[in-house]
Amino acid sequence: MTAPVNSSWIESILGGAVPAEGERAVRHGRILLRDGMILRDDALVVRDQAQTRDAFAFKWDKRDTYASDAMRGAMRQWLADRYGDLIGALKAHGGNPIVLDAGCGAGFSGSLLFSEHLNRLRYVGADISCAVDIAAETLGPLAAESLFVQADLVRLPFAPGSFDLVYSEGVMHHTPSTRDAVAALARLVRPGGTFAFYVYAKKSPLREFSDDYVRSLVADLTPQQAWDSLMPLTRLGQALGELNIEIDVPEDVAVLGIPKGRINLQRLFYWHVCKAYYRPDFTLDEMNHINFDWFMPKHCHRQTPDEVKAWCEASGLAIERLKAEEAGITVVARRPEAAA
Repeated sequence: MTAPVNSSWIESILGGAVPAEGERAVRHGRILLRDGMILRDDALVVRDQAQTRDAFAFKWDKRDTYASDAMRGAMRQWLADRYGDLIGALKAHGGNPIVLDAGCGAGFSGSLLFSEHLNRLRYVGADISCAVDIAAETLGPLAAESLFVQADLVRLPFAPGSFDLVYSEGVMHHTPSTRDAVAALARLVRPGGTFAFYVYAKKSPLREFSDDYVRSLVADLTPQQAWDSLMPLTRLGQALGELNIEIDVPEDVAVLGIPKGRINLQRLFYWHVCKAYYRPDFTLDEMNHINFDWFMPKHCHRQTPDEVKAWCEASGLAIERLKAEEAGITVVARRPEAAA
């Protein structure tokens, strides 16, 4: 953490002071251990989440598979296209808004979306994996003040209504229930605050089947074994992409969810047969990183826009922007101000 341990805003969201180094304290029902810059939940090892924790710790530790200019540039543009200026919309909350990056991993997307604003943010990074240590190392020094917590994002040790912005990029679908994760994080948004998130969308029938089939084969492997076993699939995606061939689908193939029209052969395979990511400016390892991210976690729920809308409504959120794409669903929602 880069804030003084007695900062009033940290005590406010935790409901008490940060424990001394090596000591524990109960905050909002969670037992937290102070370990250097990180607060760690003692009860973190939950059986149905341990595999997710270990998969993402492995992925984010492979820094050379996501740190290139090509990878960062592509992700920065994709985030900007979907979210716009989230921090600019928080001006009403004062000069140092409190932001929760829920499922921050190594801080990759947060560093890109918030880059020019970090020096005025009170940034809280939370992740179930030890990748949060990387986030603390890379983002902590850049934020005005920061706090990092290793915890399950549906059991975070924070008071309701603590944050001006809760941001969760591609994380909630990796919990046992996306709906429950939306509800848990929505409770942390203060009146007038924003909840911005991205979750996976349901795919066409063959993609749904093949995705779950491949996942069933790799989910019980060690992360390194899974990484290696996915590499031939990644090479197949690369080979299809390098062909750079378009075909004409003469009419809608409704039974497979394939629309008519011209489409690149690799994209046809990607969207309607099996995820085998390809981008010509990415290395093979970077493409495998993206495939690993999809197939390795046991929890990988896909949802419809109507489901997401219903979850937001049930959590008392007003959706300001919903962008549904083939890959996923991006939402920017606001908790209405309390009635006078």
